[in-house]
Order: sequence, then structure tokens, then C-alpha cells
Amino acid sequence: MNELIGRANNTIYGLAAAVFTKDIDKMNTIASSIRAGTVWVNCYDAITSQAPFGGFKMSGTGREMGEYGLQQYSEIKSITIKLPQKNS
Repeated sequence: MNELIGRANNTIYGLAAAVFTKDIDKMNTIASSIRAGTVWVNCYDAITSQAPFGGFKMSGTGREMGEYGLQQYSEIKSITIKLPQKNS
């Protein structure tokens, strides 16, 4: 299994990968070890607008779609306001 993971990660790209297996333990190990932005298990090219999509390594930075995709269009800012104390 380590050889398989090493061969899968031995590339400058990392957009997507697929794992086909009936063994859930192997699936968990392989899917979490592959350096790809999307890993499909027992399917391929299953994309939804709710799931973030984007690659690792030379396959790009950032994510499209889903909540993570929206983060590219925003900046986090903190605003602190001191309000007068109300006397009761």
C-alpha cells in the first residue's frame, strides 16, 4: 500500500484522484494519504457545488465552489467599537 501511495504522490500535480476498493480500511488510508484536492472513492468526476474543488501542488491554489470558494472574494476584518456606558 505504501508503494501505491508513493507512486500516486510522485507527480507535480494534485487536482484529483480516485480510489476503487471494497476495503474501507484501505480506502481511509489511501484517500487521506494522497496529495490531491479531491479524492473520489468508487466513483469519478462526481462534483457538486457544495463541495470545494481545487488542487494541490502545481494544480493550483485556492478552492472553487462551496464555502471555501467564497473566501477568495472576501477579507476578514475586525471592527471594535467602544459604546458609551448606559447609566440606569
